[in-house]
Amino acid sequence: MPELESIDVVHVGNPRVICCHKVDGHLIDPGPTASVHTLLEALGDEVPSRLLLTHIHLDHAGATGYLVRKWPHLEVWVSEVGAPHLVDPSKLVTSATRLYGDDMERLWGEIVPVPEANIHTFSGGEAVDGWRVEATPGHARHHVAYLREDEGWAFVGDVAGVRIVPGYITPPTPPPDVDLEAWQRSLDAVEAWDPTLLALTHFGAYTDVGEHIARLRGAIVQWGELAKVTDAEGFAAALRAGSSSAADPETQRAMAGAVPPGQQWAGLDRYWRKKAEREASAAP
Repeated sequence: MPELESIDVVHVGNPRVICCHKVDGHLIDPGPTASVHTLLEALGDEVPSRLLLTHIHLDHAGATGYLVRKWPHLEVWVSEVGAPHLVDPSKLVTSATRLYGDDMERLWGEIVPVPEANIHTFSGGEAVDGWRVEATPGHARHHVAYLREDEGWAFVGDVAGVRIVPGYITPPTPPPDVDLEAWQRSLDAVEAWDPTLLALTHFGAYTDVGEHIARLRGAIVQWGELAKVTDAEGFAAALRAGSSSAADPETQRAMAGAVPPGQQWAGLDRYWRKKAEREASAAP
């Protein structure tokens, strides 16, 4: 029977921000190179056989090239849309630098290209070695989720949201790929698996699947509508207020690390602008 281990990589010294899940030698979302030493310490002498990436954002997949360099046999699973940016991460790094500026090295560390020979791509709908893979855009257009069929465990990256503060579930919405309609359809796909557990990168594993998804659906609508009527500063203030039930500074730091307030409005604002442009261009 497989065992699930959730490894806190303690991103830049902060616990409960990024979680790498491990099942039978498979690592799901190893996190960034900046915290890979913590992951390696947790693995000890164990050598993984596969990396399963839900998407290629640096907080989830930044350490991939570093780990493949360390273990050249390592097989990497990823969306066919995201794969080219692992082989040549230059555009990914340029895009991330626009967001993080001088903090790039501190937050993410070295970004190492992944040899194309190590990469196994998916478009969604595949079943391989006891895993099912489904395309789950919404947070990112190249997002996929993985189901461990024997146990019903769903590894859902960011498509099932962020859950760090007790009782508080929120969608992470940084630019550039947020699509609220696609996100709801992706949650339909996850629910169709009828999973017994949701494994989130931010943060942990939860068995109250139906309640969790229902609350996230509501939060997607709530924050999407708020972004229409407020600016970046007002949105960030509302986001902080929404998580204020966590009074301790450590939890607040974890939330800010997983859902940087300054980025969430930008992703939603871009979504609404692009949607309006499409509708205007389609009008007679």
